[in-house]
Amino acid sequence: MSASYDDFTKIDIRVGTVVRAEAFPEARKPAIKLWVDFGPEIGEKKTSAQITDLYTPETLIGRQVAGVVNFPPRQIGPFMSEFLVLGFPGPGAEVVLIAPDQRVPNGGKLH
Repeated sequence: MSASYDDFTKIDIRVGTVVRAEAFPEARKPAIKLWVDFGPEIGEKKTSAQITDLYTPETLIGRQVAGVVNFPPRQIGPFMSEFLVLGFPGPGAEVVLIAPDQRVPNGGKLH
């Protein structure tokens, strides 16, 4: 299946900085709750992610991440997820988060 450039532009992928992170013990699989600042246009959004193989809440604070910010909110147990944090599978299927290799302004759109 191929996608057009117009399909790509419908997905709003932005960079933001993790401002808060905490364990999510109520989740079915080990997960971390994240609050990410996507800059003045979008603001702060929250999500949960199954990223506990490589990350702890403490190591995520201040880290920049990429996320899809225009998907509808999704209820994850007792927590409402407002964006999708992005990552690639590592060699053992653990999630490796996507991040810029240099600091960039929060809210920058992937292009």
